[in-house]
Amino acid sequence: MVQSLEHEQNRPPLEEPATPAARTASVAGGRQEGPATTDARGSEGLTIRVAFQGERGAFGDEAVRAYFGPASEPQPYRSFADVFHAVAAGAVDYGLVPVENSQAGSINEVYDLLRQYDLFVIGEISLPVNHCLLCLPGQQLSDIKRVISHPQALAQSDAFLRELGVEVVASYDTAGSAKMIREQNLRGVAAVAGAAAAELYGLQILAEGIQTIKDNHTRFIALGRDPASRREGPAKTMIVMATPHQPGALYRCLGVLAERGINLLKLESRPSRQRVWEYVFYLDFEGHRDDPAVRSALADLAQYTTFCKVLGSFPRRI
Repeated sequence: MVQSLEHEQNRPPLEEPATPAARTASVAGGRQEGPATTDARGSEGLTIRVAFQGERGAFGDEAVRAYFGPASEPQPYRSFADVFHAVAAGAVDYGLVPVENSQAGSINEVYDLLRQYDLFVIGEISLPVNHCLLCLPGQQLSDIKRVISHPQALAQSDAFLRELGVEVVASYDTAGSAKMIREQNLRGVAAVAGAAAAELYGLQILAEGIQTIKDNHTRFIALGRDPASRREGPAKTMIVMATPHQPGALYRCLGVLAERGINLLKLESRPSRQRVWEYVFYLDFEGHRDDPAVRSALADLAQYTTFCKVLGSFPRRI
């Protein structure tokens, strides 16, 4: 089974300390697959601890319940790095993090963490995002002078906020901003968050659907210490790779997929953090790493890359 083509030299250190158990979750060495997330979701009477970034009532909290079901026990963490570390250290069973938004694009920090931690992407879910403007009860739009929220939520609501003519202040979380308004009794301040946060923290909804693009979705990926088992139906594979810094290097890698009729779904680049102005590439493509065409492509990629790692193969739902 081709699970890793990792052959990079001088791999950069982890930004967060990883436990020995986390390091053994590497895709190298033909490791046997563990139980799939779908098995865990279907296990009667089993509570699944799932880490997400933000406070209770955040979109991540909602996504955990939507993906893992009523048996899930969402565990809030302050940062994306904290979520990855909690999964790697075994403090939780799984993690769920946003990787891209249909309006604002990719979440770069999550991509960087995917490379730094030896975890597997085991699934995905697309969550419709309906941003609301929340404040303490009894206020009008004209009373609001400042709006706080996560930078992604602010970016997704930029047209509405510009029209409102208020001071915009970035915070670490959508629901966390709502919680801050309630706990600190901040009048004249509103938060961009979901309706669930309004209900949870007793806030008034001044406006709904304030996102610039109404058909607004965020794609979340599930993280585990073991790879997902092969399932019937369409699959998706995510890899990260680095190419030699020479003409045509990326072209040859993409040709490996094209020659086998493998559909490329996404291509993302991030700084390599080893050499200035050199990059690593994240690819999403159709197929499972156990499919003959994908296995052959992964084997051939070893000829054209300096580093290649399978981040996960899982059922394709998006």
